Amino acid sequence: MHRGKGMKFVGDSRVPAPEMRTPKLPKDYSEYPGKTEAFWPNFLLKEWMVGAVFLVGYLSLTVAHPAPLERIADPTDTGYIPLPDWYFLFLYQLLKYSFASGPYTVIGAMIMPGLAFGGLLLAPFLDNGPERRPRKRPLATGFMLLALAATVFLTWQSVATHDWAAAERQGKIVAKVEIDKTSAGYKIASANTCITCHGDSFQGGAGAPTLIGTGLSAKEVATIAKQGKGGKMPAGVFKGTDAELKTLSEYISGLGKK
Repeated sequence: MHRGKGMKFVGDSRVPAPEMRTPKLPKDYSEYPGKTEAFWPNFLLKEWMVGAVFLVGYLSLTVAHPAPLERIADPTDTGYIPLPDWYFLFLYQLLKYSFASGPYTVIGAMIMPGLAFGGLLLAPFLDNGPERRPRKRPLATGFMLLALAATVFLTWQSVATHDWAAAERQGKIVAKVEIDKTSAGYKIASANTCITCHGDSFQGGAGAPTLIGTGLSAKEVATIAKQGKGGKMPAGVFKGTDAELKTLSEYISGLGKK
């Protein structure tokens, strides 16, 4: 008899035959009595109630702390200092440094962010090893911690170095006042270059505040016009006579008064 002839080979009895195997299907929810609920209306009602709570809370927050509003944007105001949203503050701060601003703006605005975000997009392809423990992936972990630390530091620096008082002044909403440009006071202000910094309608600009509704008396306005104020308003700007100064100070102090 040839080897193997008349012999029948069977599989391991511990491995069930294919026809004996049962498919691994998830259990039906009916096997969990008391732990199921109807999608409509029970489940959706709970979802809607939770959503309503969050919506009411959000609306209450907006009423209690309304969004700050500023004056109407003026594209001709070159002295306006913009401030982006918080998630762009780190890029905003980056553009303040000498190596990323001025003639190197392209480096700070495009090249450096492009390399950072490009590396983040290529991370799955550059670091495709099976190891997932951070201490076993020094390069990936180090670069990620460096990027996180740089983002946090630049954001903090942007907030800490921003002139919030100046931002509040430049964005202050002032009452709209009809400026009589034929009056003697306006002509004197124009002749002494007041409108160059403060705007042709005294709305403010180029880093100078608005002259509408300042609350200053005519005497105080005259003192500032002659002696200046701070570093932005130098002394000796006004070159007119005392009579012209009196007319100008009375005109400016009356702007915005009802």
